[in-house]
Amino acid sequence: MNVSALQQPGQSTQTFEDRRNRSGEARPDGMPERRQFRDARNDANPGAAELGDAIDKYKSENRRRFITWDELYNVILDLGYEKKR
Repeated sequence: MNVSALQQPGQSTQTFEDRRNRSGEARPDGMPERRQFRDARNDANPGAAELGDAIDKYKSENRRRFITWDELYNVILDLGYEKKR
């Protein structure tokens, strides 16, 4: 853990934890970093839940917090969807 201190004029020393250089470490509460895409409370639409699970899986496997439109498009194609012409 890399903890740094910041000193601003006229204020006491503040500390913060620099988490940018961690490689797969768990958060302090022991849980892995959250990369959830879909709302866990909204399972009404099975197709949307399937897409959300596929995006979560892609983000976890590729260690991505956010994905590009191209990556999203590829996830959709991998699910078997195709544009009707």
